[in-house]
Amino acid sequence: MMAGILVPLSFFLMVFGIVYLVYSTRNRERLALIEKGVDASIFFLGKEKSVALWKIIVVNLAFLLIGCGVGIFLALLITTYTSLEDDAVYPSIIFIMAGVGLLAGFRTAKDLDKK
Repeated sequence: MMAGILVPLSFFLMVFGIVYLVYSTRNRERLALIEKGVDASIFFLGKEKSVALWKIIVVNLAFLLIGCGVGIFLALLITTYTSLEDDAVYPSIIFIMAGVGLLAGFRTAKDLDKK
């Protein structure tokens, strides 16, 4: 009975610990730089020129879904016209094409960021 609550509790504590560690380390680093006399504007470099995060997520998700769809189609063609087994072909082709789709999405998002 007690083990059912330990998994969500430990997951929450892990996420909280990671977030706390990131923010506290970032705060200490910024305070140390400010004590040394470094201008605080270095913390905001590159933020004004970047593309909106939602656009990058949408582009990557679109290419991922396109890659999965092409992977399913190719797996169907391969299993129809060859004697390969469905159990191995479908997951492998879907993952390969999803990876290709994510790579294409990354390159497209990188091109968006250059503009």
